[in-house]
Amino acid sequence: MMSSLHDRVLDDLGLRIVSGELAAGSTMLAEALAERYDVSRSVVREVLRVLESLGLVRSVRRVGIRVRSVGSWNLIDPLVIRWRLAGAGRGAQFRSLTELRSALEPYAAELAAQHAPDDLGSELLSLAARMRSLGREGKLEEFLLLDTEFHALVLRASGNEMFAGLSGVVAEVLSGRTEQGLMPERPHDEALQLHVDVADAIHGGRPDAARSAMEKIMHRTMNEVESIWRGQPRAFDARS
Repeated sequence: MMSSLHDRVLDDLGLRIVSGELAAGSTMLAEALAERYDVSRSVVREVLRVLESLGLVRSVRRVGIRVRSVGSWNLIDPLVIRWRLAGAGRGAQFRSLTELRSALEPYAAELAAQHAPDDLGSELLSLAARMRSLGREGKLEEFLLLDTEFHALVLRASGNEMFAGLSGVVAEVLSGRTEQGLMPERPHDEALQLHVDVADAIHGGRPDAARSAMEKIMHRTMNEVESIWRGQPRAFDARS
């Protein structure tokens, strides 16, 4: 029960902050939050501890809990990403994340072809083959799980711990894309084959081919989802 109460309050507060309903600079009192959500002070304290660790709020002595501006948020934390994808600004967030993936994953695939041990290369080949089968059958939920696992494994196989640490980011993007109805009923055959090509190039130690195939995957992804952000301003002001 404690966990479900905690998650409910955390999700609601997180969504309200990232959506701007609770604007930067506004303050809250723990007592008022406990009353609003009809939960104990201990639940509120745990929720605020998580939000503070994410950079969304900070405790100000004799004032209360102050909401922080977006520049202080941990923008690559999966929770923050999930909340932003659930809000009105989801288009701009999808754009930022897709651009991040487009810059990151081709190079990760290139590194993986240079450094991945044979067993990881074999695992990628197996995942790609299963993805192709599930995609052709239109089993999107199962396909999503394998697609998430595939891209996370490419990041890990790069041998770069910083890349591997971003696997949760990619997982939230893929999940969010499915939840927002931005996936076709059946993945295109070309996309399925490109995953096989990435795996084959990594397993075969061909860095240029691995990078090229992943670039093509990212290009297809950009084209398939760009409609959701078309016409929306960028979320980040470079002058701030």
